[in-house]
Amino acid sequence: MRFFSVPSIVLVCLGVAGCTSSSRMEEILSTPSLETTSSISRPDAPVRQARAPVPPAAIAEASPAIEPPAPVPMAALVSEQAETVPMPIAELPVPQARPVAMLAPGKPAVKAVMPYQIYSRRFRDAKPINFGSRSPRKLAVHGVDVSRWQGEIDWLKLRSQGANFAYIKATDGGDHLDPMFRKNWRGAADAGLKRGAYHFFYWCRTAGEQADWFIRNVPRVAGALPPVIDVEWNGESSCRRRPSRETVLEKMQVFMDKLERHYGQRPVIYTAPDFYRDNLEGAFPNHHFWLRSVAAHPSKIYPGRRWMFWQYSGSGLSHGVSGKIDLNVFHGSEDEWHDWVSGAQS
Repeated sequence: MRFFSVPSIVLVCLGVAGCTSSSRMEEILSTPSLETTSSISRPDAPVRQARAPVPPAAIAEASPAIEPPAPVPMAALVSEQAETVPMPIAELPVPQARPVAMLAPGKPAVKAVMPYQIYSRRFRDAKPINFGSRSPRKLAVHGVDVSRWQGEIDWLKLRSQGANFAYIKATDGGDHLDPMFRKNWRGAADAGLKRGAYHFFYWCRTAGEQADWFIRNVPRVAGALPPVIDVEWNGESSCRRRPSRETVLEKMQVFMDKLERHYGQRPVIYTAPDFYRDNLEGAFPNHHFWLRSVAAHPSKIYPGRRWMFWQYSGSGLSHGVSGKIDLNVFHGSEDEWHDWVSGAQS
């Protein structure tokens, strides 16, 4: 009996066992992390080509007194990703003529993005108007505008009634902040409404200081609707001045330019029939208009003017608000609304 061959056998067995353990450890380490997001498909684990096993005949020659183990089929080695005794790089066997093909990773799965939900109009009106065939009810996306005069608002209830967007009064002139602005600004966002802020313009203050005051109080938030400049004659205001058309347009331009530079969105112009007639016919063709028209369709009150929003009632009634509320509608379909709020505002 050749006793020197026993250590050789032991070393071979230890090598095989060691490599198998190493292969198991590699299998564990190569498992894809469970922390990958659902939007990324996990690629299949690559199949490694097994190295050629040590011929059983060589083991038999070294120790004829010990019966060699039955050879393991190559398919089993590949499926279990097993490896044999490591060999020096110079002695590695030549790869088979037909190597195992590598699997190309699949394309990552695209996670579907659900559009913003549109709630149907369920408002009532204390003074309903029959707009005939051009009723605002036929348009898809309704909303409201609010200020301190609406008091405490239950924004979730208001949204369920069909308020898909809200314009919230922020500032007047150069020194007045609506006391409910911050609360309404947060409440509308928490309830999932698209929100924007508006400024009531005073003709007794410079346009620059009014723009600065608005910017100081209205945060620049991604996804917010474009800011609004509210221009109208208001007999109840402390400012009774009515400047010329040229002065009006100049002041508006200064204010809007400053807001556009700050927020990156071109402001929307809100106005009423008498102010529009005196100052805005034919002006600002590249701006979106929000028109007050509570007795007839805007096309009759503002002939030839393209518009984005229509304030069709000042006497709306809704769950979530005590008292009356202004009702508005977007001039377009649901798809056009989604396109506009996703970045086409300017």
